[in-house]
Parts: sequence; C-alpha cells; structure tokens
Amino acid sequence: MYFYILRLIRPHQWIKNGFVFIGVLFAKHWDVETLTLAGLAFLAFCAVSSAVYVVNDILDVEADRQHPVKKNRPLARGSISLTTAWLLASLLFALSLAIAWQVTEWVLGFIVAYALLNLAYSWRLKHIAVLDVFIIATGFMLRILAGTVGLGIPPSSWLLLCGLMLTLFLGFAKRRAELLAIEDLPGDRAMTRRVLDDYTPATIEQFMAISAACAILAYSLYTVSPETVSRHGTPNLIYTVPFVIYGILRYILILHTRDAGHDTARDLYSDPHILLTVTGWAVTTVSLLL
Repeated sequence: MYFYILRLIRPHQWIKNGFVFIGVLFAKHWDVETLTLAGLAFLAFCAVSSAVYVVNDILDVEADRQHPVKKNRPLARGSISLTTAWLLASLLFALSLAIAWQVTEWVLGFIVAYALLNLAYSWRLKHIAVLDVFIIATGFMLRILAGTVGLGIPPSSWLLLCGLMLTLFLGFAKRRAELLAIEDLPGDRAMTRRVLDDYTPATIEQFMAISAACAILAYSLYTVSPETVSRHGTPNLIYTVPFVIYGILRYILILHTRDAGHDTARDLYSDPHILLTVTGWAVTTVSLLL
C-alpha cells in the first residue's frame, strides 16, 4: 500500500518546486531566516502539488486506463481505492495550507491559487490547446512568486520571463511525448487526452523551437543587462549561458532519441549530462554571486 501511495503522490516530481529558491538565489538573500521560510514554502508546494496529482489521477482514472503508459498508475490499475485517494488528497492539501500559513499570507494565497488553477485545469482547461501548456507554466510562475513576493523579495522581470519561456518549452515537450505515445492508437485519442487532437508533431516542434530560443535569449540578455551587472556587481554571469544552452539542446536530443518527455523530473534524474549541467550551472552561479 505504501509503495502505491508513493507512486500516487510522485515525490520525484518535488524537484520542480525548487523554482521557489530561484528568487532567493539571485536576490542573494541567503540568511538563515529567508532560507528557512523558502524551505517551508518548498514543502508547502510539495504537499499541494502531490494533492493535485492525486486529484488529477482521480478525475482521469478512466482515460488513464486507455493510455499506453498511464494505465500502470495506482488508481488506473485499482491498487488504491478512490475513497483512499480522496482522503489522501484532502490531507495533503490541509498540510500544505498549514505549512504555508507559517510563512506569509502571500505564500498561502499562492498555494490556494495553485490549487484552484490546477482544479480548473483538470476540469476543463487541459482540453484547450496551447492554453493547457500556459496553465502548466503558470503553476511554475506561482512557485517563483512564492519565493520572491511571498518572502518580501521584489521579483525581477527577467527572472519571470526566463521562467515562463523555460516552462513553456518543457510543457510543449511533454505534449510532444504524449502525442507520439498514442500516434499508433488514433481511435483511443479521445479516451487519453482530447487536447492532443488539436496538436500535430510539426506544430509541437515549432512551439518547442520558439520557446527554447526565447528561453536562451531571455537568459542571455538577463546576464548582460546593466541592471543585472549593477545588482550583482559582476558581468561574469554570462559564463553560465553555455550551461543553459547545452542543457536545453541535450534535452531536445533525448526527446528525439529516447522515450523521454513524459516525465521531466525523471528525465533529469536519468540523464547524467543534464544532471551534471544543472549542477554545473548552480555551482557556477553561486560562485559568481558570492
């Protein structure tokens, strides 16, 4: 039972909540109090995101049973009852609110907004092409805002732009993987994800190329902008750009050579090149900001 609960709440996905720390990193608010509050905000998002995963699986249980990959999820295969799943989601959501309340009212508001946004996504918005990916990206933006506005740190417009472009790229990459997974099952598309009827591989590739290029360009301009150089006292953040370019290009490569894209977090853990790239970017960035 515990194994299936862990699969249901997807703890490996919690790495996505690390977006909470991005504002703290670049604002250089590295004092113990701020890091502690950021850590609590991170835990609150871990709890609420897991609650959302559970609710989404409950609402999609019939469709998941028709999906070539998602049919192995605990609810789809009947390893956990719907009653247990609803109870688990309620407990996780209550836990997230309790943790967020210990941080600030802003963080609590972002947690509630995240939950409501994802409920709307699961109910209807995920069936609208392009908007569905923007909703996913908005979830990441709420994490960034929780780690900035929620902690009393003014958010950088560059930070928000880079975050938006990167998460749009990852969102379209996920749709590409889903589309390719069911391309041999045209009769089952409506039972898997209806929005895929509005996407084509060529369209998805264009969306990915545009968002990837915008992410690289936005981050590159951020590193050399006078505001950034003045705020951090160094023009050397440009040396972190190769890590970003390599990481994005490497991810595009594994999308085309492996069965990747379904699970961004798992892709990160499983590919040593991307893992080393992210680590190298983080170490280099912190060293330059010290």
